[in-house]
Amino acid sequence: MPEPRAGSVLRRALVTEPGRRLDRLDRPVRDAVLRLLTVTALLPVLLLLADRVVRLPHGAGPAGLYGVCVLSGTACLLYLAYAHYDDPAVRTLRRRAPAPGDFPSLPRQPLVSFLLAVKDEAGNIEACVRSMAASDYPRLQIVVVDDGSRDGTGDILRALGGELGITVLHLDRNVGKKAALVRGCAIAEGDILLFTDSDCVVAPDAVRMCVRAMVRHPELGALSGHCRALNADAGLLARVQDVWYEGQFRIAKAAESVFGAVSCVSGPLAAFRREAVYNYLPAWAEDRFLGAPFRFATDRQLTGYVLGQAWCGRALKDRHADSPFVRGHSCPERRWLVGYSRAARVWTNVPDRWRPFLHQQVRWKKSFLRNLFFTGGFMWRRGPVPALLYYGHALWVLAAPVMVFWHLAWSPLFGAAGAVLLYLCGILLKGAVWGLAYRADNPGDRRWRHRPLMSLLSCCVLAWLLPWAALTLRRGTWRRSAA
Repeated sequence: MPEPRAGSVLRRALVTEPGRRLDRLDRPVRDAVLRLLTVTALLPVLLLLADRVVRLPHGAGPAGLYGVCVLSGTACLLYLAYAHYDDPAVRTLRRRAPAPGDFPSLPRQPLVSFLLAVKDEAGNIEACVRSMAASDYPRLQIVVVDDGSRDGTGDILRALGGELGITVLHLDRNVGKKAALVRGCAIAEGDILLFTDSDCVVAPDAVRMCVRAMVRHPELGALSGHCRALNADAGLLARVQDVWYEGQFRIAKAAESVFGAVSCVSGPLAAFRREAVYNYLPAWAEDRFLGAPFRFATDRQLTGYVLGQAWCGRALKDRHADSPFVRGHSCPERRWLVGYSRAARVWTNVPDRWRPFLHQQVRWKKSFLRNLFFTGGFMWRRGPVPALLYYGHALWVLAAPVMVFWHLAWSPLFGAAGAVLLYLCGILLKGAVWGLAYRADNPGDRRWRHRPLMSLLSCCVLAWLLPWAALTLRRGTWRRSAA
């Protein structure tokens, strides 16, 4: 299977000569050099931030304070991601659980159950399943659940099941993504449960990278892979998302991973220790919010059960004590770490038209809002920096619609048109910083220029979707390709 173009770019970035030279250094020297290089690269941002801080007492107001917070958060994420992140599949983590020996070790070559739920994805499903079966990891059980498809997906899966020797479950009616995956988990035998999405293509070594990371670090209860756009050449909208995906994983998840507190193990490639999630699968499948079944937040919510089970796990298990997932074997609640591996690669088809893109973004914002009420209830217990990263991001998302309205609608009405230009310049500056980070990681790739466009899109369009998502929380389906 040919490697997607985005994957070839990423592979070149991972094996650049400067990276190889750093890896030859002793670890303390390497760490010091990384910190020095990162601070040097961030110096213009830090000087600008210092200038903004000095101006705050002179009437900058809430908008100025918001700008300082956003710029500070960006600098913090970049510093953590480049100066402190280690890929757990490549080297032993510097920051580990207080007592890694308290976590059960995995076998050297554990069985992996690779699971996928699909509904009406006839156009994508064959490429996805074939990429799963092409994995170079030997001990692999593949389980695909057809969640009541009506477009021929079931026939494709029947043919693939016979050809590839995979297990296919055909459900007579649609039960939703979470419940469908739990049906698959009921027959999964693996020590590691690995999930992907039906519009994804997985790298041949992705499963092996996830296993290597989790065997080396038994305290990892969950691990996110690195995702890029499979169809990045489909148009400008797809290219903008591809660059944005790179930053969200390489920077945002890497920063959270430094403290073992990745808040969302993303669906395209999500690995979980069986002991870390098995007892919580019925709570996941039957998740309710505002008095109604909640069909979104699939990846965020399952990650929350890993992060918060030390405080919420017992109550969740008691609530579902009659479920075979709990009754058969009760796993101790542990303070698992949740990490991210840049070496475990996956590509996903991103929306290349506006209507599906906006639907996807509304779905993600609903997931964010629902999960804020769950993970937000305990994230402060994970430590000061993980709490700051989580609540700081949440505050930024919640404040974004207010700031956009203030700068682009309210201020011009009262003659402060200059505030509009200043705000847009700040948005473009932030996007340019992320774009330069992309360029550093992907030398020779000119797509870094699209990153400021994503920042403008986020403030001028996507921020307005949060109130709509809040008003329509109880609506919608999980089908990924909804037009």
